[in-house]
Amino acid sequence: MAKNSEELKQKIKTKKDKVKTKAAAVKKEIKQAVGKAKQNSRAVTSNRLKLLVTIVGRNKAEFYADLIQSFDVNMQMIALATGTANERMLGLLGLTDNEKAVLFSVVREEKINDAIHVLGEKFKTIKDGKGVAFTIPLTSVIGTLIYGFLSNNRTVVKEK
Repeated sequence: MAKNSEELKQKIKTKKDKVKTKAAAVKKEIKQAVGKAKQNSRAVTSNRLKLLVTIVGRNKAEFYADLIQSFDVNMQMIALATGTANERMLGLLGLTDNEKAVLFSVVREEKINDAIHVLGEKFKTIKDGKGVAFTIPLTSVIGTLIYGFLSNNRTVVKEK
């Protein structure tokens, strides 16, 4: 009886070894297949997006929209606005115009610092080109195609 139990233990050990060997071979095949798939596919980049809000005078809105466009911005919206100061306050400050435009631009995070720096320089150097600019982080976007459009990333593909 002891001989049979030893034979049984040996058979079980042999089967376990075969299963482990087979599992290792399957893992290796999976790794190779994943590696090939990664080489052949175009992956979505992990660039985060931010909403750049720029408030400028209406007469300079198109200039600033074109300037921001140079930072690979694929979507912008311009909304007309009015400043909050009343006529008396504008007169005291020597300002004549309270008509504003608010530009909403979706920009990749890697380009934000350059965009803010250039906007700051233009606010200082252009006549009647004063403005305010700030960013709001976008935490999520629905769909890879929308993300690809907003980030101006042409390599994003729809997964099947």
